[in-house]
Amino acid sequence: MRTAIIAGQGRLPAALAAGMAEPPLVAALDGFAPEGLTVDLRFRVERLVPFLRALERDGVGQVIFAGGVTRPRLDPALLDEATAGLLPRLMAAMQQGDDATLRVVIELFEEFGFTVAGVEEVAPAILPGAGVLAGTVTPRDEADAARAAAIVAALGAVDVGQGAVVAQGLCLGVEALPGTDALLAQVAGIGALRPDPARGKGVFYKAAKPGQDRRIDLPTIGPDTLRAVAAAGLAGIAVEAGSVICLELDEMKRLAGELDLFLWARA
Repeated sequence: MRTAIIAGQGRLPAALAAGMAEPPLVAALDGFAPEGLTVDLRFRVERLVPFLRALERDGVGQVIFAGGVTRPRLDPALLDEATAGLLPRLMAAMQQGDDATLRVVIELFEEFGFTVAGVEEVAPAILPGAGVLAGTVTPRDEADAARAAAIVAALGAVDVGQGAVVAQGLCLGVEALPGTDALLAQVAGIGALRPDPARGKGVFYKAAKPGQDRRIDLPTIGPDTLRAVAAAGLAGIAVEAGSVICLELDEMKRLAGELDLFLWARA
């Protein structure tokens, strides 16, 4: 049985492909090519059914979703008859949020006979277990992380985001559609509204949404996240243990030491 990576942007698809015993077929949504990986098959949402049939013809039995995408603009002129029949179901899910949309996407792949595997099944080491991975976590950091975890859980319950920044109990920002980079850039520009950093710089926290299907859209951080956290003047990063993909983890640990940040997988 051949495996296909349904790839989005970023380095995650290449990291997964490098660790697989057999080279996967790499498919990418048009306009969202991954970094460092040759794409074998490109597709559009408007031609979803022909794409699924192409995977069947190539002997694919298992798919893994990896990498970032945003909602593409649909061109009705490109719709084929079979995909047009699925579109109302997909559009209805889109009105309910990202998690609902991704659940329907998984259902559609399964209805065509594909097994959908999660990143943690293929590369479990990429999601660190509980422990302080770099630096030192203070009681103030622990309290801020706990507050941020509660905020992220509340956001996730309404399918909004997977991250938040808290300093001395104050929420400096939450992750929404613009994503992690936008959140940390916003925090970097807060200025006088920010509490005295001498009493605690603050924590960026990332976690999966409560009840989300873990086979798709698990939160991801990497070295660039650490650099953005440092630029935002925070003390470090806390993630939900076992639920957040850490790209280039060894490099992240090294960089955390260089930037005087902590990196903590919180139980």
